[in-house]
Amino acid sequence: MKKIKAGIMGAAGYTGGELIRLLLNHSHTELVFAHSKSNSGNPVYSVHTDLIGDTDLIFTQDSSSDIDVLFLCVPHGKAKEILKNHAFSKTVKIIDLSQDFRLKSFAENFIYGLPELNRNNILKARYIANPGCFATAIQLALLPLAAACELRGEIHVHAVTGATGAGQGLSASSHFSWRNNNISAYKVFSHQHLAEIGESLSSLQPGFNKEICFIPQRGDFSRGIFASVYLDCDLSEQQAELLYKAYYETHPFTFVSTAEIDLKQVVNTNKCFLNVKKHGNKLVIISAIDNLLKGASGQAVQNMNIMFGMEETAGLKLKAVAF
Repeated sequence: MKKIKAGIMGAAGYTGGELIRLLLNHSHTELVFAHSKSNSGNPVYSVHTDLIGDTDLIFTQDSSSDIDVLFLCVPHGKAKEILKNHAFSKTVKIIDLSQDFRLKSFAENFIYGLPELNRNNILKARYIANPGCFATAIQLALLPLAAACELRGEIHVHAVTGATGAGQGLSASSHFSWRNNNISAYKVFSHQHLAEIGESLSSLQPGFNKEICFIPQRGDFSRGIFASVYLDCDLSEQQAELLYKAYYETHPFTFVSTAEIDLKQVVNTNKCFLNVKKHGNKLVIISAIDNLLKGASGQAVQNMNIMFGMEETAGLKLKAVAF
């Protein structure tokens, strides 16, 4: 099979670094360029130091037109700017990891890239808007219920994310001395990922307009998202579990566990683990993902695999940290 030529814009950040690692080890891809204005001329391993010995690629300010797929790992608002100011061949597929094109009102020709929701559309797409990390964890906890029209009332979500979710830019809440042994809530009931979650749920359950009460929290660990979702539900625990297993039966990265789950089971993988329990009239769904992989770069590669007709799991059979 001819190798897919890939380029990355914004390759010096966390998601860019994860993409470099995945593409270098993907048997069907060739990484042509890694773009970074601030690091232009420096070896990729000078920033992503674990790649010493794996690649001699140099960060560049230029973008090659001789590629098959372009990944945009740039800050929110910059993807639109790049596509406006750069001319790429009509044959180049583009996967944007920012939030610029996730909502239908801004989507233009972009397909929302959550494979468990849109796999058939992704297969035919040229442009993909990769979902947000919180959005991925929360949607995977709710899609089976929406598909069965079982979302009856408001939804409550508590989710904690690792420090890498804030990006590499320095801020008061990303300093080790503040983050270590600490936890805090932010953007309570107003997180930007709520909009894309609402659009996805209403696409499966037309007319769904109930409030999603989401409290995101910063955790004192590096990576991962652990989300607790609960809502009123008439299904029994057995019915709910069967519903979830049936919905995800053909999706290779989302698994329903009958045993309790924890974050280390999914960190460094492209997996989502779900656990479904009934407490009185409340259905509780626990969802765990790696925010940089299934919540970002891993899902982007998963989308690339689908778009180019490859095995969906290609280059993504990764080992969890486990302990």
